[in-house]
Amino acid sequence: MIESSNGKELVAHEGNSEMEPHVGMEFESEEAAKVFYDTYATHLGFIMRVDAFRRSMRDGKVVWRRLVCNKEGFRKFRPRRSENRKPRAITREGCKAMIVVKKEKTGKWVVTRFVKEHNHPLVPAPANSRRTVLLSQTPDEKDIKIRELTAELQRERKRSAAFQEQLDIVLRDMEEHSNHLSRNIDDIVQSVREIESKKPVHSHS
Repeated sequence: MIESSNGKELVAHEGNSEMEPHVGMEFESEEAAKVFYDTYATHLGFIMRVDAFRRSMRDGKVVWRRLVCNKEGFRKFRPRRSENRKPRAITREGCKAMIVVKKEKTGKWVVTRFVKEHNHPLVPAPANSRRTVLLSQTPDEKDIKIRELTAELQRERKRSAAFQEQLDIVLRDMEEHSNHLSRNIDDIVQSVREIESKKPVHSHS
């Protein structure tokens, strides 16, 4: 299930042509294009990677974005620091699959390039996988989840503040008790000195 360019839900079936991007396809936002291609990637059996972008010279906002297969390009060779370390798995194989979206003057994002072919096997995700479930969430469901997490974070912050307040009270009590003990000790020492000063001094003549 994905979100179409008009914000409505679109049910994805095997072989459904509406799932496949095409040049001229429109989206309401860059994020909508990302969600669509990410869902398409999961459906087809590869992982999307957000790649290059271009900004507007006028206001600095992103107006062009390339979304690619995570096997795009090749990993740069770096000498291993230790011979004992296992070499990392090769994850980039020069795959050319991608879409390019560009923001038009109307505010819509339009697909200007689509490369479908991959140079590696595709592994479609199971229909009940956690990733598929997350991608199938509507914007409203995502907003609800964000609000729930925000509320939970605020509760944890309040609990932390309450613990800090209790700790401050305990520390203040300990400090006051310590000061009280110090005063008592000072009084005792002073009393001993006064007693000793009042003792008669015996002269040996």
